[in-house]
Amino acid sequence: MLKFVKQHMETIAGIGIYPVLSFVIFFSVFLIALLYVRKADRNHIRHMADLPLSGTDTSNEQQEHARP
Repeated sequence: MLKFVKQHMETIAGIGIYPVLSFVIFFSVFLIALLYVRKADRNHIRHMADLPLSGTDTSNEQQEHARP
């Protein structure tokens, strides 16, 4: 089965760009996520981490975190 797929893929012109393109997209998304985490305010991150665990009302008046 793999031999059939490999032979079929070799017949497609320009197929070598797809692995490179996949890596660039993956690396870009990873880098953007890393930059977002590094630039985000620590209070905002702490607030978002506590959301599922806090049993209190989270209305707009009670939010004490900074927006990014």
